[in-house]
Amino acid sequence: MENENMSAAPLLSKSNPVFCCYLFWSSLLILKMLFMALLTARQRIKTKSFANPEDLRVGRCTDVRFNDPNVERVRRAHRNDLENVLPFLLMSLAYVACSPHPLTAKMLIRIGASARLLHTIVYAVLPLPQPTRAICFFITFGIVCFEAIYVIICSIKYI
Repeated sequence: MENENMSAAPLLSKSNPVFCCYLFWSSLLILKMLFMALLTARQRIKTKSFANPEDLRVGRCTDVRFNDPNVERVRRAHRNDLENVLPFLLMSLAYVACSPHPLTAKMLIRIGASARLLHTIVYAVLPLPQPTRAICFFITFGIVCFEAIYVIICSIKYI
């Protein structure tokens, strides 16, 4: 399953266009995840829903609130990222290290990352009815499964 064109260049270097594609899209996903924390803070301030007593001064509130639906939606989207983006990043890195076909690898990385970006938009920013969010989820889920199977097949001879 090794690509003969990539065998001369190190797989995890900027001379590998597949790795560069991975670097670009993983950076976007990590920035998106970081901005989810800011979006949560924005929602908390906007709705005056603070979870810690020391934060009540910010919104001039008198009580701690844990049940604002807007805050909770963003928090769930952020948690969903932690549960899905991190496996995508780790598995895609392992996949790139196995020297997959460049076009296939770049398309899987682009599609998987784009689906995660869209998932956040339709979940936390501009909520759309199902199955929009589910489709975005399963696109990346399927890609991670494919990459995992590919890595297992490439590496099973070494165990």
